[in-house]
Amino acid sequence: MTDASLPPDENRLHDALWALVAERGWHGFTLAELAERSGTSLAGLHEVADGKFALLRQHARAVDKAVLADAGLNTGGAPRDRLFDTLMRRIDALQPHRAGLVRFGRDMRRDPALSLALAPVLAASMQWMLEAARIESGGLQGLLRVKGLSAVWIATLRAWEQDDSQDLGPTMAALDRALDKAERAARMLRLDMGEVAGGAAPPPPVPPAAPDIVT
Repeated sequence: MTDASLPPDENRLHDALWALVAERGWHGFTLAELAERSGTSLAGLHEVADGKFALLRQHARAVDKAVLADAGLNTGGAPRDRLFDTLMRRIDALQPHRAGLVRFGRDMRRDPALSLALAPVLAASMQWMLEAARIESGGLQGLLRVKGLSAVWIATLRAWEQDDSQDLGPTMAALDRALDKAERAARMLRLDMGEVAGGAAPPPPVPPAAPDIVT
């Protein structure tokens, strides 16, 4: 028998979270209902999150880790191609919870405070996506790259929300267009794509232990 006071399995918790969001919207359920759906108690849920927003950070971090797990395969080609592959792997990681994430996107656009609170979560995640693509993310240039990639990601997500195809062709086309636009902006700012110095690709990045990363 499972002890309901124990923390829930992370995958089961995320499945329950996004199922409830799909059914009722972000503001339509309580943490008690989430605990029950995920097979734990409020005490067990409290062990892993201190509220709904913490669950967003936790899920975003899990998505980051899923992308970073394959980062060692993403060493060849142009920086733009590596970014394309990295962000499509991120889309693949979101697919199992698509219905809930699409509903959340609609809710978020009606909630400016939630959008504002998520901004640093998004920025942290995009910093790791740059590193997964072997592109330097530090310093002033890195900050500008993070901002640019965040805009690319948002445009891609909006296309994904409308994309019911099996091959995600419209999503890939939107990502391609967004990267084209980002490249033009980078050239205007004299900001290159930031190949890692030294020629050789660095080892795959490892996310920090602190629980403060993204959706």
